[in-house]
Amino acid sequence: MTGVPASAAGGTGATPVTGGSGGKSGPGGNPGPGRKPEPGRKPGPGGKLGAAAVNQASLWNIANILTMVRLVLVPGFVLLLLQDGGFDPVWRAWAWAAFAVAMITDIFDGHLARTYNLVTDFGKIADPIADKAIMGAALVCLSALGDLPWWVTGVILFRELGITLMRFWVIRHGVIPASRGGKIKTLAQGTAVGMYVLALTGPLATLRFWVMTVAVVLTVVTGLDYVRQAIVLRRQGIAAERAETESAR
Repeated sequence: MTGVPASAAGGTGATPVTGGSGGKSGPGGNPGPGRKPEPGRKPGPGGKLGAAAVNQASLWNIANILTMVRLVLVPGFVLLLLQDGGFDPVWRAWAWAAFAVAMITDIFDGHLARTYNLVTDFGKIADPIADKAIMGAALVCLSALGDLPWWVTGVILFRELGITLMRFWVIRHGVIPASRGGKIKTLAQGTAVGMYVLALTGPLATLRFWVMTVAVVLTVVTGLDYVRQAIVLRRQGIAAERAETESAR
């Protein structure tokens, strides 16, 4: 049995403190290593402050802050885009800048959360909401201004909202990882919508039409592929549950 120096556990002597019944309490009245709290005894204030600090740090991390910034940018983007009737090139350039920042933060917040283990419940909920809010706001505003056909907005929003609902449908059976096609679709959508936000004319206006065409095609194709994967995953999950139930009998 390996002992822990008493000085590290809050004691004053050189006698080691073990995890047995003779262990002493640590700082703040909290139980020492390897010892459970005594019945009816509450942890000292140090333990509460430590837990609060951990929770605070887990929420206010850089990934969540970037997600919050993206949420705040949504109303700002809409106001900039619709200034002076929505046809002023200068205001639309500022709107494009806000949209570009939102798209960039969308790339980095997820990467940071996964790389540095900053995934939180708040991020899981807020990140997809922020993604769809900025894209949905842009599409609806552009269609309302007459720059983008409503059917394009309808196809993209129907796909995004449908896939979100489908995630909840299969979440108990597993998670479908993001595919390369889905990432290309997101890039194509962001590029196309960004080009429509800018007051482009001439060849650039023609180019943005074809970029949006590619984005719509990728939206439909990747959406159908996601539906296929979701159905397969759900069937596999149900089959696994049935097999487990039968083996438990």
